Amino acid sequence: MKQIIKRDGTVEVFSKNKIEDAVYKASLHSEGGADRQIAKEIADKIDKKYDEASVKPSVEDIQDLVEIHLMESNRKDIAKLYILYREKRSELRKKPWVLDELQSSIWKNKYRYNGEDFEGWISRISNKDTRIAKLIRQKKFLFAGRILANRGLFKAGKKVTYSNCYVIEPPGDSIEEIFDTAKKIARTFSYGGGVGIDISKLRPKGARVRNAAKETTGAVSFMDLYSMTTGLIGQKGRRGALMISMDVRHPEIEEFIDVKTDLEKVTKANISVRVTDEFMEAVKNREIFDCVFDVEQSGERIIKSVDAYSLFKKLVKNNWDYAEPGILFWDRINDYNFMSEDENFEFAGVNPCAEEPLPAGGSCLLGSINLSEFVIQPFTAKATFDINKLKSCVRESVTALNDVLDEGMSLHPLQEQRDSVMKYRQIGLGVMGIADMLIKMGIRYGADESLELCDKIASTILNEAVKQSARIAKKFGAFSEYNYSKVASSNFFIENLEDETKEMVKKYGMINSQILTIPPTGSISTMLGISGGIEPIFNISYVRKTESLHEEDVYYKVYTPIVKQYMDAVGLSDEEDLPDFFVTAMNIDYNDRIEMQKVWQKYVDASISSTINIPYETTVEEVYDIYMKAWEAGLKGVTIFRDGCKRTGILTNEKSDKDSEKSEGKVSNAEKSGKLEQHNTTSQDEISLDAEDDTYEEGVNEKFVCPECGYEGIHNTGGCTLCPMCGYSGCN
Repeated sequence: MKQIIKRDGTVEVFSKNKIEDAVYKASLHSEGGADRQIAKEIADKIDKKYDEASVKPSVEDIQDLVEIHLMESNRKDIAKLYILYREKRSELRKKPWVLDELQSSIWKNKYRYNGEDFEGWISRISNKDTRIAKLIRQKKFLFAGRILANRGLFKAGKKVTYSNCYVIEPPGDSIEEIFDTAKKIARTFSYGGGVGIDISKLRPKGARVRNAAKETTGAVSFMDLYSMTTGLIGQKGRRGALMISMDVRHPEIEEFIDVKTDLEKVTKANISVRVTDEFMEAVKNREIFDCVFDVEQSGERIIKSVDAYSLFKKLVKNNWDYAEPGILFWDRINDYNFMSEDENFEFAGVNPCAEEPLPAGGSCLLGSINLSEFVIQPFTAKATFDINKLKSCVRESVTALNDVLDEGMSLHPLQEQRDSVMKYRQIGLGVMGIADMLIKMGIRYGADESLELCDKIASTILNEAVKQSARIAKKFGAFSEYNYSKVASSNFFIENLEDETKEMVKKYGMINSQILTIPPTGSISTMLGISGGIEPIFNISYVRKTESLHEEDVYYKVYTPIVKQYMDAVGLSDEEDLPDFFVTAMNIDYNDRIEMQKVWQKYVDASISSTINIPYETTVEEVYDIYMKAWEAGLKGVTIFRDGCKRTGILTNEKSDKDSEKSEGKVSNAEKSGKLEQHNTTSQDEISLDAEDDTYEEGVNEKFVCPECGYEGIHNTGGCTLCPMCGYSGCN
């Protein structure tokens, strides 16, 4: 078998296809145009030269030969571009990222440790793995925030986790277990992890108890305990992230849905309802639905019959009005993954941004691929997507996440977490930069062409990731709870894996029970200057306000990075001249958002954190329609955020004075004391960094500021708050 020596000294299998692919890609940019034939001829010549397996050329040897053959051909235009490409890649291998002020601030304040330089940071987070370091340097892959901030610091005595979030075992129906859960939450937060818990096992209000109270105060009453715990434990200057969920079949579900209409309650947690297909069918058919709870200790059965449509409309109305609760389509979550047919496996809840359903103790070990970096010849009619480079990146990323999983096994805060991670080995490989990728290729987000491209990319990522998991299992063995017959009988396995992939799983198993997810990627995508997760770009531009040396307000426009790149590339000076494939989160049709998420959800075995941002004028009926279409499309969940809703905290676009007068409901003390500010602005895009007025007045336009930098444009993306100016994320 022919081999090649990599730059780091490692040896891998010689690939003629890689040579052909590299020459062909250089020809795409050339004056004479694409030339697959010359690419094939040069690859064949080099392959023949190294016909003997004992000869091991280096990467540089191969590239030198490519240059020679190109110069000897009649395509010196390709040779020139190939040489320039080599020089550019050489510079990238040595040069740190070029970051603007915002991006640099995120890196320095969130991820750099103790003043380390860029090279030291790359070395630490890659654990000196040259292959993953190369992908990070090229901005093609990046670990999630906990890994970027914490990897390697255990050597310095730090009690930190590499996992962004955990799902804790649901509290049992006793006072001891309820408070034990609060203790687990506190311990997990102290290590830097977020938490998801489900409270469906707690008996409803009024149920009999054998203590002085005679009857329980109910499941909802304990939500403030967990919320308070979240507020008490600091994480580098901010609170942890908490998700509390409840099953729609719980008799106290209406109280759960209503709990956050009081802006003073459960202020430190997000909430979501586990909705079943049976309930959704009852909603469609306007039927009565029984919420049932059996109390094991007393044998008491509590039944509450509800009008399914009315209850669902209440949920929708509260989401429209307060941005919560969210909805989890729980049957789809349970039925569409590799473990769906294993009766011994059960999801206990979801993480705070809901992209990771997990068993009790399960963790989110995340990393994401930046799809925008795989576009060849961007902003031109010849733009193409490099699917072969993507495959290689997927393989390296799966390996890297498994390396981090093993390295961090002892760093989980709780024993139940160490046990769960050891048994199931979930990783979460995701994507970001989808919107940037489409813009580079001149394709409108949501158009049929965009859906077809994303379908191909998502299928490729899944199959390459599973094959790599199988390759690792060949060497180290499958995850301990692996059962081939059950994995192979899951609909997810049957419908999505290619024959070659299925054969590898049958032969070697899988080292991971869960592999793909799509998180919000808020801070890391902002640091890279790209769109997060599968979101459209949020805005074309922003207006910042600063004070000049003459103590006068100065306003200046800041373009979203991909918009600026496009305008520079094609010579535009005015955003009014942008083509119609530039769509934003606030003007895209929600049907396009659902269709895009549907494409990705088909190939993602975990879930997707995605936010449909809708204008203030959107009606309750339209929100109802969004949720019904999302369920019918087979999504596992979706977040909706209406601009200007009462529990905004993350308002970006102002509403009219007339509309503001419709606002009603209480305002929390926290909002009155500085989080909420009043502004009478004239431009929808004017966003200030110098807010000083901390008062609140009914009927005045409202904006919320970032708790770290004071920016008023903090918005909602992927179910997570995000400041586009400093990278602050409420999910970190």
